[in-house]
Amino acid sequence: MTRPFNFSAGPAIMPEEVLRTAAAEMLDWHGSGMGVMEMSHRGSEFISIYENAEKDFRDLLSVPKEFKVLFLQGGGIGENAIVPLNLSRGGEVDFVLSGSWSKKSYKEAAKYTKTNLAASSEQEGFTYLPAASTWQLSNSASYLHLCTNETIHGVECHRLPDLKSMGSKSELVIDFSSHVLSRKVDWTKVGCAFAGAQKNIGPAGLTIVVVREDLIGQALDICPSAFNYKLISDADSMYNTPPTYAIYIAGLTLQWLKKQEEQGLKGLDAIELRNKTKADLLYKYLDQSELYTNKVNPGDRSRMNIPFYLKDEALNAAFLSGAKDHGLLQLKGHKSVGGMRASIYNAMSIKGVHNLIEYLKEFEKSRS
Repeated sequence: MTRPFNFSAGPAIMPEEVLRTAAAEMLDWHGSGMGVMEMSHRGSEFISIYENAEKDFRDLLSVPKEFKVLFLQGGGIGENAIVPLNLSRGGEVDFVLSGSWSKKSYKEAAKYTKTNLAASSEQEGFTYLPAASTWQLSNSASYLHLCTNETIHGVECHRLPDLKSMGSKSELVIDFSSHVLSRKVDWTKVGCAFAGAQKNIGPAGLTIVVVREDLIGQALDICPSAFNYKLISDADSMYNTPPTYAIYIAGLTLQWLKKQEEQGLKGLDAIELRNKTKADLLYKYLDQSELYTNKVNPGDRSRMNIPFYLKDEALNAAFLSGAKDHGLLQLKGHKSVGGMRASIYNAMSIKGVHNLIEYLKEFEKSRS
């Protein structure tokens, strides 16, 4: 049976190979007599799953040894509080607002520390990433928070800022939830990065935090123990019972990523090229269309989340109904912005994007 193509923004499409492996191992993982959901998080079976997942994550993203990789719960929204509780040191924090998620982060951090709005594109509808040259940075900020891919508005930071070259002594904290593992990361510019798993890594429930070791151990007194990076790091992510099954699925996804090949490239290089190809195909069609439009500045367009609008919004319901009939699911845009959105994460095939474009053409032709 051919499965439909799922364009959901998250929880999102997963590699079919991963789902089939998980199904085959549901009742008995590698002859252990247990399914992964039944395992103790301190048992040798699960520890091996956890260690392999961490190793593969480090390998794929070339995470330097001076960074800790933490497996937590709470999602990206949880980290909006957990990060300032661990890294603000009770001082000031800079924020760049480029979409709904960075705006949520900004509001949440203000509960725990002083915040400085360094730049915002809200007045222009979050259609671009404010240029780094325009940022009004605080001299006393401990870090700058940047959402490097805005899932709702479709704005992506394709080149990380070098805060040191900008004269800032603060660290760069990135929320890369919706494009993690879609491309490489320049860790020389980053102090901390976090991602919810439910877009490119696995199911909802797992959050991965990558934080440089010298930033750990400065949590505010009010920080809950379960979210204290020092306690979590010292316990190898086992201070609190971790989301074991989500870590297992993430591990399978990481193994799948390592095996990817594209035009002589392997692993993350291959998936980055494939992602660029998919996004270029879809944007090229939208840009020449007379029915659909994308409002994001071309240089700041996301490769993962592509929002678009029908110029006649009275056609929205018919468009979505027809898409479902064509096996194209979850194309409705976020309720806060309307329109449509195609999320084309790592697991979305080029065929899925081609099928979407063919439907876009067919629907447009039927309305001309």
